[in-house]
Amino acid sequence: MSERSRRVDHLLQEEISAIIQREVHDPRVGFVTITSVETAPDLRHATVWASIIGDTAQRKATMEALGRAMPFVRHQLGALRLKRIPELHLREDDSAQRGTRVLQLLEQVEAELEGTREHIDEPVVDTPELPRPSSLHEPAADEAAADPLPAGYRRRVDRVSLRKARQRRGR
Repeated sequence: MSERSRRVDHLLQEEISAIIQREVHDPRVGFVTITSVETAPDLRHATVWASIIGDTAQRKATMEALGRAMPFVRHQLGALRLKRIPELHLREDDSAQRGTRVLQLLEQVEAELEGTREHIDEPVVDTPELPRPSSLHEPAADEAAADPLPAGYRRRVDRVSLRKARQRRGR
């Protein structure tokens, strides 16, 4: 994917999100987040990925309402002055629901393991952790007191920052 395609995708994502938030007044449209937009190289078609919060019936109603609103959204995108405004194809992004399900399964497995450990007479030997560079994974003591973010969030942000820095350097 070229740099221009990425910029167009990002621009379309921001504009579609803004149009849905400001100008689509359908009451069936609930909590919607446009997670990404993928355009074809010729800019004739774009897949719009939407994450929707709610139960199955609410998500279905929101997808129907958004599907009916896509021609209006496409018309509003005409203000961008692109050579060609792509035809918008709406898809549901269920990655948040899948991620939540995986976390629930992991917690369930962990709870089951804790339950079986209590019934075994022998102590469980945990594997030792490998040493980690403290500057990357754990905030300093004064930073931890001042930082309201949970430690797991901090580690993820640090990993993302490292990945972006490596990409900039060309690795």
